[in-house]
Amino acid sequence: MPDPTDREQGGLPLAAEDYLMWLATERGRSPNTLASYRRDLRAFDAFLAERSVPLEAARIADLTDHVAQLRADGKAPASVTRAAVAVRSMYRFLAEEGVIDHDPGADLEVPRVPAGLPKALSEAEITSLIESVSGTDPLSLRDRAILEVLYGTGARISELVGLSLPDLDREGGLIRVFGKGAKERVVPIGRLAREALDAWLGPGGRPQLEPDRWLRRGDAEAVFLNQRGGRLGRQGAWAMVKARGARVGLTDRLSPHVLRHSCATHMLDHGADIRAVQELLGHASISTTQVYTFVSTERIWQVYADSHPRARRRSTTASAARS
Repeated sequence: MPDPTDREQGGLPLAAEDYLMWLATERGRSPNTLASYRRDLRAFDAFLAERSVPLEAARIADLTDHVAQLRADGKAPASVTRAAVAVRSMYRFLAEEGVIDHDPGADLEVPRVPAGLPKALSEAEITSLIESVSGTDPLSLRDRAILEVLYGTGARISELVGLSLPDLDREGGLIRVFGKGAKERVVPIGRLAREALDAWLGPGGRPQLEPDRWLRRGDAEAVFLNQRGGRLGRQGAWAMVKARGARVGLTDRLSPHVLRHSCATHMLDHGADIRAVQELLGHASISTTQVYTFVSTERIWQVYADSHPRARRRSTTASAARS
């Protein structure tokens, strides 16, 4: 093992280079990941150099101060987290390889990246999207049913394409879906989603795409079929949703998951109990569902700011008074 104080001209200490080589050869990290880690380690090495601390002599206080400095410099939370991970994992490697006798990164707390808030569509945008699929051909009937079910139930795209005919209780307004870890749940479907399903499963819809001979086991029971008469796959459904969204100007804002976000957000906007939404979406933890309450709070404030006379910006009233 090289002396960690050695370094190539203008590069990192050789111990750090050895770590990056290990990431590439033993862990198979991508070139982009390696480039990011190299930048992070170079910044850390420069930080230590200002303190006249060799890389192998750093202590937990040095690592903690470096993370604090990154935050103070206004680095994005994700960038700070990645840098902390790079430094901590490097010291773990050096300790395991015997280059250093103590791992200073063992107690380093990696900052958590704040969860991004879902970008729900407005109710008007949902209506525009679904109403734009108005044809009576089989694919239009299928696509409208898919959009109605995704928005109406909050189902994941994988759950939707996995639906089989016995999973539907159209008379009772229920469907059975299998979520993450094959966990089963039964969720209600509303009137509009039920009507769209009835149209798709009627004579002018699904039967028109049924092949003379089913090619794969299970296709005969699939609720949603592709144009070749097989079970519609996740990628096919995803592409359809994106294509339908592009037709109404939602090219960069729509995906199947956005429909799931929108379902949860709109239910909470209209007073749904968060526990009920948790059950509907199949979230294992209530904390996962709670992110939608922040979205709804933002909407409440937006409505308040736009509509309450005392909350409006100094605009129309003040302008009128001056004129």
